[in-house]
Amino acid sequence: MKLDVNSLRYLSKDDFRVLTAVEMGMRNHEIVPAELVDRIAGLRHGGTYKVLKNLLKHKLVHHDSSKYDGFRLTYLGYDFLAIKTLVNRGVFNAVGRQIGVGKESDIFEVATEDGTILVMKLHRLGRMSFRAVKSKRDYLKHRNSYNWLYLSRLAALKEFAFMKALGEHGFPVPDAIDCNRHCVVMSLVQGYPLVQVQQLQNTDEVLETIVGLVVRLAEHGLIHCDFNEFNIMIDDNEKVTMIDFPQMVSVSHRNAKMYFDRDIECIFKFFAKRFKLVYEDDENDGTEADEEENGRPSFSSIAKSAGFLDRELAASGFTRKDQDDIEKFVEGGTEQTDITSSEDELEEQGQAETETDAHIVQNMDLLKLEDQNDEKKSEDVTSCNENGENDDGILQPEQNSEKDSDNESDDELTKRLHRQRRRAVAALQGSRRTGSRNAYKDKGGKSGHNSKVQRQFCKW
Repeated sequence: MKLDVNSLRYLSKDDFRVLTAVEMGMRNHEIVPAELVDRIAGLRHGGTYKVLKNLLKHKLVHHDSSKYDGFRLTYLGYDFLAIKTLVNRGVFNAVGRQIGVGKESDIFEVATEDGTILVMKLHRLGRMSFRAVKSKRDYLKHRNSYNWLYLSRLAALKEFAFMKALGEHGFPVPDAIDCNRHCVVMSLVQGYPLVQVQQLQNTDEVLETIVGLVVRLAEHGLIHCDFNEFNIMIDDNEKVTMIDFPQMVSVSHRNAKMYFDRDIECIFKFFAKRFKLVYEDDENDGTEADEEENGRPSFSSIAKSAGFLDRELAASGFTRKDQDDIEKFVEGGTEQTDITSSEDELEEQGQAETETDAHIVQNMDLLKLEDQNDEKKSEDVTSCNENGENDDGILQPEQNSEKDSDNESDDELTKRLHRQRRRAVAALQGSRRTGSRNAYKDKGGKSGHNSKVQRQFCKW
C-alpha cells in the first residue's frame, strides 16, 4: 500500500487513541472485537464507532465480520502510529519521496526541523515478494501463531541493534538514529547501489575492500548472509558502505560456512560479470587451499579474535552453550570444559535417580503399611469364634445392634483400604491417570442416562 501522509495532519487525538486500542488488542487477537476496541479506547458512548468509521475511510484499519464484528490494523495504520511517535520525539517533522523499495521494506526520505535529510525504512514483511519468513528468518523461534505487523517490528528492532553496534565498532554503515515499531531512521548515504555502477577506477581495491568487510565481520562473530551488489553502497570517491542487516547470523550458526561462502561467491561473481575481473578457478579442485591462493578467503582460516558481537546482539545461531564456552575461555578454563560439563550432567542424573528411588521406596512403604492394616482389620473381623465368643471369652449376641454397626464400619474401612491399595499400586506402576472431576459427565443422550443409572446402582 502506498504511503500517503496527507491525511495524517487531519487525524485527531481520538483517532490515534482508537488506532492504539486496535494495536493493543492485536497482541492476542487476530481480529479485535469492536467491544474490546471500545473498552480499551475509553471514549464516550458511541465515540469509538464514529472514529472507526473515519479510520475505515482512510484505510487505516480493516473491518472483518466473517466470524464476529472486529477490526485489525493495516500497514498504513501501523505507519501512521510509528510516524506520529517519531514526530513527537522530534526525530523528524516531514516525510518526503520514496527512494527505494525492496522485497521486505520501503525506504523514504524524511527531513528534520533544521533541514537535514534522513532515511526512514519501513519493514513490510508479508508482501507477495517475501512470505517465506518462517523458513528464512528466525524471528518466530518457538512461536506457532504470528501476524505480519509483529514480525516487521522484530525485523526493525534487529536491524537497528545490528546497525548501531556495527557503527560503534567502526564498520562503514549508516548512523542508526531511532527506531519505533517497524520503522528505522538512519542517516542518508551519499552514494549509489553497486548494482547501478557500470565502471570503477580502482576495481581491484574496491573488491579487496568489500571482501575485507566480509572477513572483518566474521572476525567479530557475524555473517551478513545477504552481502551482494544490492546491499552495497558506493559514492563518487569509491567509498563502500554496507546496508540491510536483519538476516545476520552468528559464526556459530550451523550453516555459517555456507552463508560465508555464498557471500564471497556473490561478490566475485558480480565483479567477474560486470567488470570482467577474472580469477582462475577452473584449474583448482575447489579446496580451501586453492581458494586462498586465488585470493578468496576460506571460513576455516578466519579466527574469531576481534570481538563477540554475536554474543552481545544475541545473533541467530549463538546459543547459551557458546556463551558459557566463551566465558570459560576468558577465564582460562577451556581445557576443562568437557570434563566440567560431563560432571554436571552426571550429578544432575544422580540427583534425578535419587529422587526416583526415594519416590519408589515411599510408595513401597505405603503398600506395606496398607497390607498391615488389612491384616489387622481382617483379624478383628474374624476374631469371633464359631460360638459367638471373642478371644476374651465374652459372648457376643448376634442381634446386637452395636455389633452390626461395627461390622458395617469395618467393611467400609476394608473397602476403603483396598481402594487405596489399588491406587498406590497404579501410581507405582505409572499407569494412573488423573482425570478432571467432570470426566464422568456425559454430554446428554442415552449415555448420560446410563451413567446416572450406573452411579445409583453403585450406591446400593
